[in-house]
Amino acid sequence: MTTSAHDLMRAADTLRALALDEDLKARTLASPVGAALAARAARRYIAGEDVDAALTLLDANAARGHLGSVELVGESVREEGVADQETARLVELARRIGDSSRTATISFDLSHVGAVVSPEVGLRNGLAIARAAREAGTHIMVSAEGSDRTDLVLSLVERIADAFPETGVTLQARLHRTPADLLRLEGRPGPIRLVKGAFLEPAGVAHARDSAPMTAAYVDAATRLVRSGHRVNLATHDPRLVARLRDELGSELTGEHVEFEMLQGLGTELLDGLRREGFATREYIVYGPEWWLYVLNRMAEHPERVIAALADLDLGAIGG
Repeated sequence: MTTSAHDLMRAADTLRALALDEDLKARTLASPVGAALAARAARRYIAGEDVDAALTLLDANAARGHLGSVELVGESVREEGVADQETARLVELARRIGDSSRTATISFDLSHVGAVVSPEVGLRNGLAIARAAREAGTHIMVSAEGSDRTDLVLSLVERIADAFPETGVTLQARLHRTPADLLRLEGRPGPIRLVKGAFLEPAGVAHARDSAPMTAAYVDAATRLVRSGHRVNLATHDPRLVARLRDELGSELTGEHVEFEMLQGLGTELLDGLRREGFATREYIVYGPEWWLYVLNRMAEHPERVIAALADLDLGAIGG
């Protein structure tokens, strides 16, 4: 039986609602069995809960030929003290990467380190992480957030980049504003990570996800960046979009300024294949205890992933 597009959309909406259900999260994780099942479903997408797990996976990915980007997953922080604690954890991540001579960028949401508390808290903590990353021989890559925060994120990125020009930023191809944002940012040397964009957005703000206009917008932005020589991470695990980029840009994608990037657990075979063909590749690793929202949102992007999650539960292993 084939699942209709309408049913998949309803399933995605349900998964997004479950991601935001704090009571469900608390009840599930409070139960030993529930916590064990949830952790098994999450491990396809999450390296583990601590930095050691992330570094172990980073080494495994390096053995497959991929560069890395590591994110301490978390949700919007609204208390300055908590933001400072999360910042300290990211600074420690940078130190661990530098001490081990691993190759990885450090990714995070500015809202995770205090930008929602106040722009100045977000700036202070963003600068601290950027400084630690530079001392470790790498740089930060600031993640995208919902369109209601894009102005805040970009203004803070520009202020951080004034001190640390290597700072990277993520842009969402499906937002109608992105061509103007590209014009604003492409004069800076920091890399631009180009994603489709996964947030719920009104039609007046963004193209429908996986629509023809969104695909065209992604290809247009990618072409502009690749041909300008600007450092770009083409962050998609959509095989059709990757094929379209290869058809349109061909050998231009082998330039030293171009990388393909994919999230852990979502494009492993495709990324490995690109690396074997000689493209520069990077895998995005996520770790930390606050993974509930992240994992359910990854499933919501493609509800068919629930089938993989059910397989990952391996109930026989838990029962035994």
